[in-house]
Amino acid sequence: MFAKVLVANRGEIACRIIKTAGQLGIKTIAVYSTVDKNSKHVSMADEAFCIGGAPASESYLRGEKIIDVALKNGANAIHPGYGFLSENADFAQLCLNNDIVFIGPSVSAIKAMGSKSNAKDIMAKAGVPLVPGYHGDDQSLENLLASAKDIGFPVLLKPAAGGGGKGMHIVDTAAGFPAALESSKREAMASFSNDEVLVEKYLIQPRHVEIQVFADNHGGVVHLFERDCSVQRRHQKIIEEAPAPGISDQVRKSMADVAIKAASAIGYTGAGTVEFLYDSDANFYFMEMNTRLQVEHPVTEMITGLDLVEWQFLVAMNQKLPLQQDQIKCDGHAFEVRIYAEDPDQDFLPATGSIVHLKLPEESSHVRIDTGIRRGDAVSIYYDPMIAKLIVWDRSRNTALARLRSALDEFQVVGVSTNIEFLSALAANENFNNQIIDTGFIDNQKHILFPEKSAVADDLIVIAALYIMLKRDERSKRQADQSTDSYSPWHQVSGWRTNQQNIDTLDFVDFHRIDPKNPELPGLIKATVHIDHANYQIGVNGNLYTASGKLEAENLVVKLSGQIMETQVIEHRRKLHIFSHGKSVVLGFVDTDHQIIEIERSGNLIAPMPGTIIDVSVGKGDRVKKNQDLLKLEAMKMEHTISAPVDGIVTEIFYEPGEMVEEGSELITIDPLKE
Repeated sequence: MFAKVLVANRGEIACRIIKTAGQLGIKTIAVYSTVDKNSKHVSMADEAFCIGGAPASESYLRGEKIIDVALKNGANAIHPGYGFLSENADFAQLCLNNDIVFIGPSVSAIKAMGSKSNAKDIMAKAGVPLVPGYHGDDQSLENLLASAKDIGFPVLLKPAAGGGGKGMHIVDTAAGFPAALESSKREAMASFSNDEVLVEKYLIQPRHVEIQVFADNHGGVVHLFERDCSVQRRHQKIIEEAPAPGISDQVRKSMADVAIKAASAIGYTGAGTVEFLYDSDANFYFMEMNTRLQVEHPVTEMITGLDLVEWQFLVAMNQKLPLQQDQIKCDGHAFEVRIYAEDPDQDFLPATGSIVHLKLPEESSHVRIDTGIRRGDAVSIYYDPMIAKLIVWDRSRNTALARLRSALDEFQVVGVSTNIEFLSALAANENFNNQIIDTGFIDNQKHILFPEKSAVADDLIVIAALYIMLKRDERSKRQADQSTDSYSPWHQVSGWRTNQQNIDTLDFVDFHRIDPKNPELPGLIKATVHIDHANYQIGVNGNLYTASGKLEAENLVVKLSGQIMETQVIEHRRKLHIFSHGKSVVLGFVDTDHQIIEIERSGNLIAPMPGTIIDVSVGKGDRVKKNQDLLKLEAMKMEHTISAPVDGIVTEIFYEPGEMVEEGSELITIDPLKE
């Protein structure tokens, strides 16, 4: 076994690799950028070295610097994880030139599959079924448009050198082709330093099914069953499951046989994934081969009981595969969801910020968490905004889904917007539960997955009021303890007042409740509180509730109308984040010093992250409709469309195309139209 391995990655995948290496007795070296100095993967490794600045181009993509660290510190091998340099043939060759084992496939295999166009040519010669398309060198608008017309709209534009959904665009008409091509090429160049694209027939309602393959240097090739990755946003996977539901055994076998054929065609070694599009007529077509470990590999591990990273180490050590095909068994069903810092209501726009509160579900044989984030860490603009992967397993798909819903209810994050609520809606969706899925699932189910936000329920407002009162009690007790007259009536917490009624009025802000007098503002909610010995009589919306509780830090045990509930209340930026029985809400609070929370006027558009304005499609004075596209912001190497939150009139535009903006900068002001 290797004595020491350098992990050329960051985040959850670096932690994942370091964990298995430790179990095998392998020492590890972590590398990190300046902003990752205090990251989890750095603390887990035996040694760690800074390799450059925050942008990946100055750190995690500096192959020669990484090789230098490996050589100076005695690393026998380098594990690239996924992303960054994992599919970079030049880096793999650089490892070989320096007698360092690259834990991945051969240089020739990476090159063969590195270009989607080249990969399709190889697979066509090997007899692997392909989606109709153009994969040639003529990248002129005229030729690509002519090819699209020959194929027939809709077509899919995708970077020849890319992955992860970056630069992919569905084009429905010839008129929309030039603008989509320009955008696809621009994003491809930003992400992959190569603006070549290919054009493919866009299949209606296909599924995305992939086969995990593994091969050694002794001619052994096996598959580890399939995964379904159909549910995606921006062509990026957000939920995966294994095995794929609703596929016949005959198709499964045929798909697996083709995957092994594809791997054999390029003399593949190590872990790889052959991806297919699967249509409603049970036909499947080769899409691409990823020459690395996939993000979703844990679902395969859960149904096979195997450690794929361990297998990677063994193959890299020139050992034979640990099992033959007939020894690999599929047991039960597994799901993986990716917890992202993003805003699903804003077209899944990535979010940045510090994680001020993080509570994970308890891990077990049924529940697994892969993460590189800890409480206090920051989600920066420089890397993928994934916070964690939540993986669940059980005997059947239905019971595994129940596990998933329960675990999502336990997941708590404060500090950045997340997709947890969206994932919960997805896991509860009737069509998803009934296996009615395809790559257009989110768009088709938008009306269900993105319901109108409802007003905060009374019981949660009662919990908020109780929390505020208990916090005041704590403050009064501290003041009494520090006072020279601890028996002063001014320090009592019993609700005593001089010449006043024993009633407090608390003002909260519900960001989903509209104030009829000010439609552009969220609504104010008043809660009245009367202290009755150990109980609080709390009035909300004309109803009276009896509540009591015990507060320890952010944990609040509430007794409300005879029911005992364990809740958490997190204060952040003058807002209360309340987690109770799988529900989570955010309430603003106007405190007794009249420090009013920052009410977010829905007519103002704020930059969610630093970036560059690349297009503004409206002018000052224009009338806009809710959800109308207003401008495009390029950030995290992707283009993000900013839409109007309300119907209104554009009153100010603060930036022009080409200008840089900082996070929090006001972009456009809209005067909302009142009905």
